[in-house]
Parts: sequence; C-alpha cells; structure tokens
Amino acid sequence: MTRSAGAVHAADLLAWYDRHRRDLPWRARAGERADPYRVWLSEIMLQQTTVQTVKGYFERFLDRFPDIGALAAAPSAAVMQAWAGLGYYSRARNLHACAQAVVASHGGRFPADEAALLALPGIGAYTAGAVAAIAFDLPAVAVDGNVERVLSRVYALEEPLPRAKATIRKLALALLPGERSGDFAQALMDLGATICTPKRPACALCPWSQPCRARREGTAETFPRKEAKKQGALRKGAAFVVLRADGHVLLRDRPPRGLLGGMAEAPGTEWSADFDAGHAVAAAPLDAPWRLLAGSVRHVFTHFPLELTVYRAEVPASTPAPPGSRWQARARLDGEALPTVMRKVLAHAGIVEG
Repeated sequence: MTRSAGAVHAADLLAWYDRHRRDLPWRARAGERADPYRVWLSEIMLQQTTVQTVKGYFERFLDRFPDIGALAAAPSAAVMQAWAGLGYYSRARNLHACAQAVVASHGGRFPADEAALLALPGIGAYTAGAVAAIAFDLPAVAVDGNVERVLSRVYALEEPLPRAKATIRKLALALLPGERSGDFAQALMDLGATICTPKRPACALCPWSQPCRARREGTAETFPRKEAKKQGALRKGAAFVVLRADGHVLLRDRPPRGLLGGMAEAPGTEWSADFDAGHAVAAAPLDAPWRLLAGSVRHVFTHFPLELTVYRAEVPASTPAPPGSRWQARARLDGEALPTVMRKVLAHAGIVEG
C-alpha cells in the first residue's frame, strides 16, 4: 500500500526508532518484554526530572526495592530517604501507596488495563498510558512534554498549552499504529528528547521532516505555544541549624501531607511573603547562642521562589531535643530524607558539603 506524500505516518517514526532508540536502564531491549514495575517506576521518576538525573536514582532504587512487593513492604521513611533529592516528594508518597495498592488489590501485578491503572494512587493519564502501551503493548498513548512539542510542531498547532493537551492527545491516538504501541510511545519520547529539542531542533535528521508544517514554515522553535505563567510571590523564612557538642544535628519531620510532606528538615519558621526577619529568633526551637550567617539560601519550587535566612548555634551534648524534634548524628545525615532545600541549608551552615 502506498502512503500519501506529506502525510504523517507512524511507520516512518518506528523505522527511525529501530535505528536510533536510546539505551536506558529501565527500557527493555528490542524483542524483550518490558517489566511493568521498571516502566512504572521510571515514568514516575521522570516526571519533572531529567533522564540524566533519574538514571542513578533508578538503579539505586532498584537495588533497594527490586520489585513491587519489596517496595510495598518498605517503611515509608525508607522510601522517602531513597527519593531524597529527586524533588516533588508527593510522587514518593504516591509511589509507595501505589505499590501497596497493587499488592493488596492486584496480587502484586500491575493490571493490563488502562482504566485500572488510572485508578491506582499517583497514576494519571500520562503514566497510565505509558505503562499500558510500553509494558503491555495496549493501544494507548502517553503524552508528555516531548510529545506535546513534537506534535505541536508537526501540525503547527496555534492552540496554546495547557489548553492544547486534549487536541494533542487526539492527534497521537490518530497516529497510533495497529501494532507496537509501546515502541511508538517510546519513539515519540526519543524523537522529542534527541531530535525535536526545545532549541535548535535537528530537523534534517527527523523522520517526520517532510510532513512537519513548522519545519516548512521555519517556525519550529516557536512551538508549542504556551499561555503565560504567573510566578508566585517570593516567600521568606528562617532556618535554625543546631549542632550538639557530640556531633549531632537537630532535625524534625514535616507533616506527612503538603509541600515536602514527610521529609526531614532543620527547624524553622513558616515561609511567607511578609516574613519579619526582625522577630525570627523568637521562633527558634531552643534557647542558644544563635549566630546569623552571612548570605541566604535560595530555592525555587514549582509555584514560588524561597529565600531562607540561616542561624547556627552550638549547644552542650546534654541538651535534650525539643518536642517534635530529634537529634541525628552528623555522620548519618545521608540516611535522612532531606530535600534539596534542606541540604542547601545544612551546607550553608557548614554541616554538610555543598
């Protein structure tokens, strides 16, 4: 059967993928069956995180939790510690809850059904589509940022994101081949990651170069169109780093829900736009000879930037931990579920290396 010139065909993309597919630690080799656990774990980790960053975390996580049963049975603190540094910590909480749900409700096997996958904790439309297609070769699509960029350029979509998501999903479904749904999903991801990049796309190497409207019009870098984002207001606060004479550091655990839920932190004030630095020490966790450190710690969350003033104090080895706090040996801080912002705080105070 002949194909019309200038039309977009999945077969062209799959032929390119067979030659140029990336070798990734979670990806099955050509001809091998994908492991649903590895597919799911990698897709959760890759949300809002680069492939290069995820590679090391993925392999260490697998060493610690080699299968869904091991992850489900693990204490939540162990899961959060293994996740520390990856950010977006609600993903780790949902990851643990999903593992427990798969064990409790599906006998430790991911369901080979997109709707059933979507019903599991922490699995949205993208992850359900990715697992369904890649792990089970079901007729499903996984629309991430790479896919949005590729298809918005191929069809020169003027509709901005996020409103264009539904349109892009329909276009992806229309292109879905009768076979090799999993390879098609991964091929779209690879095309966006290696060829159809945000800046300076390598259009001459693209298997869809001919039918791509944005390429023909010389406007590829202007797609996808995006609605202007509203930057959250700067929040400020203070963090208190206490070092006991025997080399222990004062920590507390954040509430299990909300921003950085369940993670460990140095005690501190609330973070707010109207933070009053003049009264910060009044919120210190204990009476001590507090020393205000020069400079500040800056961190950017998804919805707001943060600036923390850091105080440090040294106290006798006999000092008890205030209610809701605990002492941890300085040498064992690597075992704590410390988010990146708190590692910055401790580095600023000279407790850990920056």
